Amino acid sequence: MTEPAPLSPPPILGADWSPAEPGVTRRLAARGQQLMAMQVRFERGARGARHDHPHEQLTLVLSGTFEFVLGDTRHTLHAGDSLSIPGGVPHEALAVSDGELLDMFTPVREDLVGP
Repeated sequence: MTEPAPLSPPPILGADWSPAEPGVTRRLAARGQQLMAMQVRFERGARGARHDHPHEQLTLVLSGTFEFVLGDTRHTLHAGDSLSIPGGVPHEALAVSDGELLDMFTPVREDLVGP
């Protein structure tokens, strides 16, 4: 049996919050070799603009209520709900209330965290 490879770099704890869009801040929560997680805070009414990326994304609603649009389909999610977003699918989010998300991506989004 082979030994599992250690995380490289190690998980990020206490990373700084930075602005993403008006009313939206985010921080790197953890990063592995092929997976990363970001905490994202939204003020009520704030939007995550429509975009797409080649990365697979899982989003967990930690608090609040959000409306997500994936392609042409609208989804309303509440605390505890999750959403799978395949790579390449255009998507956007609207915070119906103040809230927080945990966004997980594979592979790592170097455009968000750098090398």
